[in-house]
Amino acid sequence: MQAAFVTGNAAVPGHAALVEAVQTAIDAARAATAPVIFLQNDGTPGTVDAPHQPGWELHFPPRAHEIVVRKTMDDGFEQTGLDDILTGLGIRTLALCGVLSEMCVAATARGAMQRGYGVILPHDGHATYDVPPGPGGSGLVPAAMAARSAEWSLGDEIIVVASVADIRFSIPEKR
Repeated sequence: MQAAFVTGNAAVPGHAALVEAVQTAIDAARAATAPVIFLQNDGTPGTVDAPHQPGWELHFPPRAHEIVVRKTMDDGFEQTGLDDILTGLGIRTLALCGVLSEMCVAATARGAMQRGYGVILPHDGHATYDVPPGPGGSGLVPAAMAARSAEWSLGDEIIVVASVADIRFSIPEKR
């Protein structure tokens, strides 16, 4: 998660609970000595996540041995070395956390599924913004509902768990 989305006035609704949940997931993965990989979006100039701007910084600092994959597309696999990294580490199932639910989180989940990875998505481990009213008189969609819709849109090929506390991390077996 990048700072712009979980700090300040532009933070996603419920950002404090999201930060706590993701910290719990990171701590659990580290305790199990499972790999922790951060995806960092390089937004276009003028956006809150444009490279080297305060909002672009990762909210959770990676440890020296942890991997940061920079990306320019919503899907963390597209035009990155993420698949090669995961294959090299022997990882076959991913636990995904972050923002925004319907964009980067869902796109990366789809990219993982297309490549044969299992995906675990903790309900409390991702978030987004309210969806503003749309054409035809459709009303505002609250952020929590938009996040749930993003989960639902991924179909039954992923595992949605209630909480990051429901994830059991382990060290992958090398192939």
